[in-house]
Amino acid sequence: MDKDQLKKQVVETIDSNREKIIKIGKKIYSSPEYGYKEFESTKAVVEFMKNELKLDVEENIAITGCRAEVNSHKSGPRIAILAELDAISCIDHKDANEIGATHACGHNIQIAGMLGAAVGLILSGAIDSLDGKIEFIATPAEEFIELEYRDKLRKDEKIKYFGGKQELIYRGYFDNVDISMMFHALDMGDNKALVGPVSNGFIGKKINFIGKESHAGSAPEEGINALNAAMLALNNVHAQRETFKESDKVRFHPIITKGGDIVNVVPADVKMESYVRARTINGMLDANSKVNRALIAGASAVGAQIEITEIPGYLPILRYKELDRLFKDNLVNIGINEEQVLDGGDFTGSFDFGDVSQLMPTLHPMIGGIKGSLHSREYEIIDEELAYIVPAKAMALTVVDLLFNNASIGNSILENFTPKMTKEEYLEFMESVSKVIKA
Repeated sequence: MDKDQLKKQVVETIDSNREKIIKIGKKIYSSPEYGYKEFESTKAVVEFMKNELKLDVEENIAITGCRAEVNSHKSGPRIAILAELDAISCIDHKDANEIGATHACGHNIQIAGMLGAAVGLILSGAIDSLDGKIEFIATPAEEFIELEYRDKLRKDEKIKYFGGKQELIYRGYFDNVDISMMFHALDMGDNKALVGPVSNGFIGKKINFIGKESHAGSAPEEGINALNAAMLALNNVHAQRETFKESDKVRFHPIITKGGDIVNVVPADVKMESYVRARTINGMLDANSKVNRALIAGASAVGAQIEITEIPGYLPILRYKELDRLFKDNLVNIGINEEQVLDGGDFTGSFDFGDVSQLMPTLHPMIGGIKGSLHSREYEIIDEELAYIVPAKAMALTVVDLLFNNASIGNSILENFTPKMTKEEYLEFMESVSKVIKA
């Protein structure tokens, strides 16, 4: 069987299992869970892998999440197809549950796409003609939220890092992976897909302004107002904005998670969370230094103390054009108009897949089928075929390209690849970012 015949067989198998693929996507959508709490979602993926694909599954690889592999006996490259399990908080979304969790991020679409690709590759028998290993990994905790909960997990030594893919890198799940791929959903308007997005990375921050309480009405002069320190600190950061390079696309977007205790007591304990985002690692470090300087000055101005906890966030996502080209060609081959596939995209948000892209060649397209901004009440799936089925086919066919004919294309990509970081360098960087500053 030649490659075109093999691809046709994969596509036909996905089409014949279309309803099963969409059903698992809807099932994940109906039970949104936050990061490192995706127990029902993990269970659903495990059941699909075992019952539909007859796979041996490793469960709870990082508290939650799971993985399975095929062709483990083969000697070629190892390709990982990833998808994310967690939901986001958007209490105003029509499908949000009682705590405000909802899949207004499209991660349920990713799960269906990953499992759909597995259906095409396994049930068609295509894996027998491929010269390499394939992993399917449902990853936890992509959304960098609920920092207090994750900090408790870290202190209890249940996790090392707040991001799911960071944790999986640390635990060794990418040690033997050569190429990774996944996709994100995006409102594409009149277009269908985008290949080659780049993004910001970020450093996470928990900030505690520590003042002195006193009666706010009768003796405010005896207190030290930590809320005033926080407000001054924010203004100080605003004064820094013109010093950030335009090319670094710096973002600082804080929230105050505690503004005091009661209204008639001078606030002595004020807490804030934020990210410092930038397009490059050096840009992240430079902007973070300036933000810290501004925060400390705000505290100093009123005589307050400050404690800044720096948390390793995500690294900028890198683009690998050869993988983008393969994926785009496969989109066209399954009927997507080439003019509706955009090339290159600029995102100032962040993905934990960026960390993986520093270590190996990665593929991270954006696929349509939804309308409305991600993480917003307007988010809605409007085209199930495009959202769920098209990326399943295109990823499966890209794996065929990479591993067919003694994995000639996959091996060629790897022969010409030098990682931006080794795993050891990556973990050293993560440790260097993780610190507590007191002033």
